[in-house]
Amino acid sequence: MKMRFADDCVLLSPAQMMAADQAAAAAGVPGTQLMESAGAAVAQAIQDRWKPVPVLVLCGPGNNGGDGFVVARLLRAAGWPVRLALLGNRAALRGDAAWAAQGWTGAVEPAGPAAVAGVGLIVDALFGAGFNRVPDAAADALIQAVNASDAPVCAIDVPTGLDGATGQHPGAVIRADLTVTFFRRKPGHLLLPGRVLCGELRCADIGIPSEVLGPISPQVWANDPDLWSVHFPWPQAGDHKYRRGHVLIIGGAVMLGASRLACLAAARIGAGLVTLAVPPVAWAVQASVLTSVIVEALPQDGGLDQALADSRRNTLLIGPGLGRSAAARRQVLDLLATRRPCVLDADALSIFADQPGALFEALHSRCVLTPHEGEFARLFSLSGDKLQRAHSAAQRSGAVVVIKGADTVIAAADGRCAINDNAPPTLATAGAGDVLAGCVAGLLAAGMPTFEAACAAVWLHGLAADQLGWGLLAEDLPGALPAALASLARLTDYRME
Repeated sequence: MKMRFADDCVLLSPAQMMAADQAAAAAGVPGTQLMESAGAAVAQAIQDRWKPVPVLVLCGPGNNGGDGFVVARLLRAAGWPVRLALLGNRAALRGDAAWAAQGWTGAVEPAGPAAVAGVGLIVDALFGAGFNRVPDAAADALIQAVNASDAPVCAIDVPTGLDGATGQHPGAVIRADLTVTFFRRKPGHLLLPGRVLCGELRCADIGIPSEVLGPISPQVWANDPDLWSVHFPWPQAGDHKYRRGHVLIIGGAVMLGASRLACLAAARIGAGLVTLAVPPVAWAVQASVLTSVIVEALPQDGGLDQALADSRRNTLLIGPGLGRSAAARRQVLDLLATRRPCVLDADALSIFADQPGALFEALHSRCVLTPHEGEFARLFSLSGDKLQRAHSAAQRSGAVVVIKGADTVIAAADGRCAINDNAPPTLATAGAGDVLAGCVAGLLAAGMPTFEAACAAVWLHGLAADQLGWGLLAEDLPGALPAALASLARLTDYRME
């Protein structure tokens, strides 16, 4: 069955946004009307945030500049003192941008560094989301002058110099305080460093009908409950612990805290049972501190036959605190051979750095890989932006790939991708990734589909950290999951029966 996702979560590349504009025109919405609505949205956002000050609108030679002409006209009509400077020749403007320029009756100054002096607000309407090259010398000098100014900046669509598809900038880029985009956000608004460079982000409805999304078939979304909440495995009347799923976690003999964190997260997020299987030398320690988790000792040789004999252990997790021995590598392959849902993290990924093909051959569609950037680089020889690398890695491995970070990307082998933007910087602490792996495993055990489970785990992990605030440790996160789940229940109107 083809999934339908909430339209508001959709992220459009600059090329897809152009297709949406064209489809709107074909549906009878003139480009000039869209430009007028875009300019009005920006002018309103400026008036909502700032009191009237001297404004400089910097316009470029394309449609982004056309939006700027509309903004300048509307702000002046509202009583703001406005100057407009154009990078290029007014006579060279074409199409909708030329139409917008005709509505501006004020002076048009040349856009250079000197124009920036003494203004109270700068509107960046130089280049839009499709600009993905190094700015030329004139544009570079103007960008540097804007960034050196004390004036706040409102960017139209994206800050000039930022690639809306990737969140990267090959050259100089404007740092904005407010960015107003239209219809749908771009990946570059959420991916770093784009998210920071945009400042506050607003997405305005300018009259493009949502029906245009159908032919575009977007495959990238912002990670949000609207994307996956319909699949969330809330407890139901009549459930028992085995119906909620049983997670089996394979731990190591040294870094014992990592597997404990994963166990607690899996249990907190919804698994009915969690079993931790560890080498005999670690059994006494783990059993003495884990009261809600079954702890059992593995054979001396690390064999998993007994641990896997119970088919009710429907989801597997390996990697946190595992170590990188030959026995550990064999354990990973043994787990994958069961074809049960499986989460691979940390050492379970790094031990295949010398032979990633062996891992890829064993993976299947119900696997989730959760590498940070270092682990990802050891396993995949891929270049490009984060979204592109995640997409390629998922296709190559056949698994769901979660590249962790402040802008975590979740990618499925069928092309679906989600970008997460709710993770606070306080998650940059040891053990946070072990908790995330446990969250994914717990949701898989409770019956959530693979891609959606990974997305939900990442979002709840970020929310729990955000609610904890400053000074969090990874060991705080499992205990914060109930409050995060309660917040999700309120957002989705879930009522426990």
